[in-house]
Amino acid sequence: MTSPPTSVQQARRALGQRLRELRKDAGLTARELARRAGWHESKCSRLEHGRTQPSDDDIRAWTLHCDALEQTADLIAVARGIHGMYVEWRRLERSGLKQVQESVVPLWERTQRYRIYSSWLIPGPVQTRGYIAALLSAIRDRRNLADDVDAAVQVRMDKQHVVHDGHRRFAILLEESVLRYRIGDPETMTGQLEHLLSAMSLPSISLGVIPLNADRSRLWPVEGFFLYDNEQVNVELTSAHLTVTQPNEIIMYARTFSQLADLAVYGAEARALVNSAIKALG
Repeated sequence: MTSPPTSVQQARRALGQRLRELRKDAGLTARELARRAGWHESKCSRLEHGRTQPSDDDIRAWTLHCDALEQTADLIAVARGIHGMYVEWRRLERSGLKQVQESVVPLWERTQRYRIYSSWLIPGPVQTRGYIAALLSAIRDRRNLADDVDAAVQVRMDKQHVVHDGHRRFAILLEESVLRYRIGDPETMTGQLEHLLSAMSLPSISLGVIPLNADRSRLWPVEGFFLYDNEQVNVELTSAHLTVTQPNEIIMYARTFSQLADLAVYGAEARALVNSAIKALG
């Protein structure tokens, strides 16, 4: 299992600090609290230092023995929020791909400004049905998931209404290599690239392509990410889905997006790169 990223570790440590303060306010040593809760004495230390994620029952026991039951609900909510920041794909997709697609619909609906950077895929808002089907079928086969691809494809297609509603804005940055990575057969990929050309003419979309020959001395390709307004960043890791909500980290992603945008070409130059990729499909 991949270790949780820094943002998750920081959130766990902050929760642990709150638990430590409750214990000290109650005048309890870690050893005494562990004795009362029936735990090994090292468990308190692991929880307070953020090395172990507390369960709901852990928090209930902690607040009970620290005479702080009024804080139970809040602490459980915080712990559940941290638990949802870093979710392994095997847990997220255990009920199928359709549910994963549906889970982000509320986020898509409330977001007004999207900033999307992709270093390996055409992003969801501008994908074609064929491209989506090829992509999700590969995920299904690679992760040995239940076959609900058709239903998941339809959910993702339905979500694209946000592109055409008129009041949302999409700033999309692609590495030129994304235009060359083939998802599906040549016909599917050609259709996707042609759709991308059409999407570039929509008033809601600003699309830039970072050329392969761009000077990457100061900023090389990074992990792909979706920045939703200034509220949340979603990152797809190899093993898990990461949700970033820490304000300082959101600022970092926004700054990175701006720097990447400076490397991109737009308009006729971007179209030329897309058309070149279409011709390469032959």
